[in-house]
Amino acid sequence: MDRGRKISGGKYKKPRKKKLYEAAGQTRVVKLGEKKTKLIKTRGGDKKLVSLSGKIVNLIDNKGKAKKAEIKTVIETPANRFLARQNILVKGAIIETDQGKARISNRPSQEGTIQAVLIKEE
Repeated sequence: MDRGRKISGGKYKKPRKKKLYEAAGQTRVVKLGEKKTKLIKTRGGDKKLVSLSGKIVNLIDNKGKAKKAEIKTVIETPANRFLARQNILVKGAIIETDQGKARISNRPSQEGTIQAVLIKEE
């Protein structure tokens, strides 16, 4: 089967090219390390503070109380196991903190902070 062709042999044609605002932005990788943030401009002239690296997490415990904790390492990342090996912080990653295991609940590459929820140990 020829790529980009219909079963009849005709070509698939894109209706148009992507516009600039539809194009994907540059991916940001948030690593484990000293806190580093960047201020970027968004559509509409707004500004957004994004993380590039960090080691302090806002941790919510089982009682709903928030406290700051230090991240030791990334244990596992369900989305991609290779991200855990490189200590990359993404939403859903299981991290080891000085308070215990926690799951990252926000998207650090889109926000200037790292939020996590403590996991109950059985």
